[in-house]
Amino acid sequence: MVFSKIRQGLSRTRNRISHALRLLAGDSTTEETLEALEEILYAADVGPLATELLEEVESELRRGNLADPGDMPRWLRQRLLDVAQGPDGVPLPLLNADGPTVVLVVGVNGSGKTTSIAKLIHWLRQQNKSVLVAACDTFRAAAVEQLAIWCDRVGVELIRGAQGADPASVAHDAAAAAKARGVDVLLVDTAGRLHTQKNLMAELEKVSRVTGRQIEGAPHHTVLVLDATTGQNAIQQARRFGESVPLSGVFLTKLDGTAKGGATLSIGHQLGLPVLFIGLGEGPEDLDVFDPETFLDALLQPRAEGAET
Repeated sequence: MVFSKIRQGLSRTRNRISHALRLLAGDSTTEETLEALEEILYAADVGPLATELLEEVESELRRGNLADPGDMPRWLRQRLLDVAQGPDGVPLPLLNADGPTVVLVVGVNGSGKTTSIAKLIHWLRQQNKSVLVAACDTFRAAAVEQLAIWCDRVGVELIRGAQGADPASVAHDAAAAAKARGVDVLLVDTAGRLHTQKNLMAELEKVSRVTGRQIEGAPHHTVLVLDATTGQNAIQQARRFGESVPLSGVFLTKLDGTAKGGATLSIGHQLGLPVLFIGLGEGPEDLDVFDPETFLDALLQPRAEGAET
């Protein structure tokens, strides 16, 4: 079922590269194989990684390590698996021994941050973790109301302030409440800040400091929500956020609506950040913990004739 969801979610990316995938798996000359590989990498939007892999293939061919073009699909899958596995991530939730585990959730407007928080709540509750949520995006009333609706649906309490209240003040109150109530995880929603606005980045740093004063070591994790449909632009967003707060990893959303699913493979490679979660729909249950092998199988297995996408 999980594989089916991921395969369906990656269908637009896979459809873009399906012809090249068939060429790569068939009987072809070295030149045709290289052209097919180039088409796969650029169509999937893997970014600068494409150039690196193409140069590596040419080197392997010169050395005779890839004498048979038919070996290319296996080689490609293994190399992409090496990239997709990326750095070791800190498994979530790794609970703080001395109090609530604080998870900051950051991302630009429109990235799917609010629905991602709902999915994280659902996932944590499935593991019998108690959860409290802080609505620190106080600049947009609609954002707080949307988060309140999700919290009501999944049955967790939301700590919120008046519209325009100091986000750090809300974070302070939420951290104090999380300590007093002994909850397992405090999820802190932050403003859907644009990564070009330095004042908002400074505010994110302030929210981070305030939670640390209340709960030792907080925030214990900072999860960056990225919209998969933005492709390589997501990489630039991640770099900017990483300049303000240490990032634990990425929650990649809207994977079911993108033709740029290959950008997933670039995140760990370019940023040293693991992909922790992927979103494959709008419901709170539409979250999967990222598994590189399952992801690549869904991306690279061509559709059989007559089969469903």
